[in-house]
Amino acid sequence: MSLPKILLTRPWPEGAFAYLRDRYEVTVNETGVPLTQAQLISAMDDYDALCPTVTDKLTKEILRRGTRVRMIANFGAGFEHIDLEAAKAAGIRVSNTPDVLTEATAEIALMLMLMTSRRASEAERGLRDGRWSGWKPTQFLGQGLSGKTLGLVGFGRIGQATAHKTKAALGMQIAYHSRHRVAPEIEAQLGARYLGSLEALAAEADVLSLHTPGGEATRYLVDANLLRRMKPSAIVINTARGSVVHEADLAAALKAGTIWAAGLDVYEREPQVHPDLLALDNVVLLPHLGSATRETRDEMGLRAAYNLDRFFTGEALIDPIA
Repeated sequence: MSLPKILLTRPWPEGAFAYLRDRYEVTVNETGVPLTQAQLISAMDDYDALCPTVTDKLTKEILRRGTRVRMIANFGAGFEHIDLEAAKAAGIRVSNTPDVLTEATAEIALMLMLMTSRRASEAERGLRDGRWSGWKPTQFLGQGLSGKTLGLVGFGRIGQATAHKTKAALGMQIAYHSRHRVAPEIEAQLGARYLGSLEALAAEADVLSLHTPGGEATRYLVDANLLRRMKPSAIVINTARGSVVHEADLAAALKAGTIWAAGLDVYEREPQVHPDLLALDNVVLLPHLGSATRETRDEMGLRAAYNLDRFFTGEALIDPIA
């Protein structure tokens, strides 16, 4: 009996890849370059399952063309790059990899807060460029975070983990806004205050950290109008999805001093970054490192593989999204 054929649109970490290779006939796009629409359409007829990443746009035009693929095991928690309605219409199951990247992403959010507040990236560039002439009382002055207010936009697993880390490490006060208020016991555990509007949260926050899903419902939540409501000393952190921030508006606000700094790990048109952001010193730019630990990326691959196992044995998926 032949093994199911699986296509990985990117190379996986070795541990997860070895698990998959032992159980399936696996093909890997080794180039690291996103597959074209034509290649993805062809794959729909050549494989039993696809394992895409966030950079693979699985549109209606692609999903309706295939006759063989019946399972998409996404390597990642976010899934706005997959047309779920088209997948359902085509009878294709879809899964993702929640939970396993929570701690790693929260760590990146905390790191960006520290880097932006203490001007670490700017200062390191100054040292490497030979512009550091020694210690001075007024050089690269940042701002402390202890006792300041962290405003979390979205308060799911990653938002709560970020709240826990910043409260424990920095003694920050926690406020949040989300579509749904969490249970009172969670608020009590984290000392978190719920604010009924995003505008109120933005006005109060010293650090505004984004933890929402992507998609049209959250597109450009942070735009010029919201940024004008923030403190001149405020910091914006985005480890969610690039589409949540209007990058041109953010760059203009940073340049004008409307807000003090920003730290970004995700971008609207990855791998492109708005050129106005690249020219600024008061923004820290990371290349989508949120889940980039060996342990987390292996767990993400294994979670996708376990969903494939369930699908091909006729069992319920662990993480069904379509």
